[in-house]
Amino acid sequence: MARALVVGDIGGTHARFAIAAFSEQWHLTDKCDMESGSASFEGLLQDYVNGLAPDRPLDICLAVAGPVVDRAVIFTNRQWRLSEAKLLTLGFARAQLLNDFAALAFAAPQLTTGQLFALGPGQPTVNGEPIAVMGAGTGFGASCLVRHHGLSLPLASEAGHIGFAPNNVKEDMVLKILRAKFGRVSVERVLSGPGLENLLSALQELDGSNGANLDAAAIVQRAEAGDALCQDAVALFCSIYGSVAGDIALAQGARGGVYLAGGIAPKIKATLAASQFRQRFEDKGRLSYYMHPIPTCIITDPDATLIGAAVAFAPGDA
Repeated sequence: MARALVVGDIGGTHARFAIAAFSEQWHLTDKCDMESGSASFEGLLQDYVNGLAPDRPLDICLAVAGPVVDRAVIFTNRQWRLSEAKLLTLGFARAQLLNDFAALAFAAPQLTTGQLFALGPGQPTVNGEPIAVMGAGTGFGASCLVRHHGLSLPLASEAGHIGFAPNNVKEDMVLKILRAKFGRVSVERVLSGPGLENLLSALQELDGSNGANLDAAAIVQRAEAGDALCQDAVALFCSIYGSVAGDIALAQGARGGVYLAGGIAPKIKATLAASQFRQRFEDKGRLSYYMHPIPTCIITDPDATLIGAAVAFAPGDA
């Protein structure tokens, strides 16, 4: 299978695999989505490989939810360790690991309007300016694609672990509550599935109510059904998301556009569009003029990370 490889998107709760083959553009076949549960990563990968044809590709590139250091990763929200050397012992000839948001940075310039949902003016532009990719899911990931004179370089980061910066009195009070619980409060403590749960818990404490412990999906469902406190939590989540997205765009000079990925934004895209996300994104004081023309959008294609992993492994084909 010339110009083909096994690709994977390995997150905190799911492991997705596919075969990526290139013919004018990348195509995915043999896609498989597994709930990781308590299984070992090696077991999940072996189960997938066992279901492939004997002439399966011998190259593999995995996008992983965590920082890749010295060709290895310790997953941020799992007790998994994985290295490229370990992948070679599983029968692959060449192996590569990269951060999942670095993979999305590779994929982003190739996405079309049908794979994106606009949250602001226009669509991200392929104009040679840097682009930022970020997203809330099990955690919060972020990356940047630096572009200069026709060259592109993905920059993986751990921006989800920068400090949460409140923007008003209400957020100050939320931070105080969360600081008492966690000590240092990172962006991921408020912008993730568990982060949405933390926001609701803090609002319940401020409200003096003894609400049920709800997971993120239930909070969104109750908000859509009209529960006032859940609506407040989702609205707060969207507002903070806009502020953080704008801060990261400022830090990266991402005038080429900001892409939201992760598991949450595609599920609440209408809510994000109707929220203060864009207002908070642009609200940067003396630099608001700088933010206004930067497009923001949601990546709606669930295969974008897999495509990005393929591009990263063989950039000459992209």
